[in-house]
Amino acid sequence: MSAAKIGIIGAGVISDQYLKNTTTYPDIEVVAIADKVAEKARSQAEKYGVAVHGTNEVVLDNPDIELVINITTPDAHAEVANQVVEAGKHVWNEKPLTDNLETAKELLANAERHGVRVGCAPDTVIGPGWQAVRRVIERGDIGEPLTGQILFQSPGPEKWHPAPDFLFQAGAGPLLDIGPYYLTAMTQVFGAVSRVSAHGSRAHDTRTIGSGPRAGESFDVTVPTHVGALLEYADGGKAQAVFSFDSAISRTTIEIQGTEGAIVCPDPNVFGGEVVLTRNHEKESTVVASVEADGQGRGIGATDMLRSIRAGEDHRAPGRQALHILDVMLTAQSLANGEQAQLSTSTVKPALLPEGWDPKVATL
Repeated sequence: MSAAKIGIIGAGVISDQYLKNTTTYPDIEVVAIADKVAEKARSQAEKYGVAVHGTNEVVLDNPDIELVINITTPDAHAEVANQVVEAGKHVWNEKPLTDNLETAKELLANAERHGVRVGCAPDTVIGPGWQAVRRVIERGDIGEPLTGQILFQSPGPEKWHPAPDFLFQAGAGPLLDIGPYYLTAMTQVFGAVSRVSAHGSRAHDTRTIGSGPRAGESFDVTVPTHVGALLEYADGGKAQAVFSFDSAISRTTIEIQGTEGAIVCPDPNVFGGEVVLTRNHEKESTVVASVEADGQGRGIGATDMLRSIRAGEDHRAPGRQALHILDVMLTAQSLANGEQAQLSTSTVKPALLPEGWDPKVATL
């Protein structure tokens, strides 16, 4: 066997992270990058040494490409992913899977008809940081996990992002943009969400771009920019979460409380970090795991997906899990009055990698 050839569709801000990593992993060969703005694709191809660039056809029509990484904006995820599937290729989507539940279900059904797989970010849960969390919990350091807390608050990305409009519109906002990292991480501890209640608000109806060529330009905000949620899990766990672009204070935390103690976990938007344990009735906390990303970053989910396909195994960030997280988020977003609602999806499988799994080592 040899390295799997992949293509990338989407040459925006996040493409730097994907290209920086995937062009160095020996099991992957990036052979083409596309964008609806061909000049953006050319610029990124030249920057990272990718031979072919252009509009989407240079990826979709290439018979050698086995998997496509779809990092377009959320409103284009469904359209582009279906094009990939219909071209007979596996697709790895950036989060969220799509911007509504109907198109997400249609995408998974379409992939099944064409005999290809769908994977979806975040792949941070298979990064070293959250793999360490899983092992600390499985070792019994906090006893049985009972409850969790999620807090993400910031003033919003419009001050630094050169084109932030889409982050404040359907398919985004702090819940759908940031929520996948934290909510997916929490399912790795408690399993599928069975019920959610939520409230939401919006501090401003318009925002102003603070950097780049469009600095000073205002745009409309169409989604809640502060969402609080209570989550109940099928296995009995409970969690509370806040996702906000309306806070002058920037702060992130994710904690798990158990029968014997509690842990502060690494930020699930990054790939490394510390796991800090506090046992019941002890004043001092202890760092029980500290891991560096060590070259692992966005793109390891696609790597695991390709390795799993070659091995005939399930990959660890499947589309059905992303569908469940999308269901949770869209349900929460719709519940401005705090009522509870039953979810229509329930498929979550913890994503534990074998010891020593490394995208920087050739295996294919």
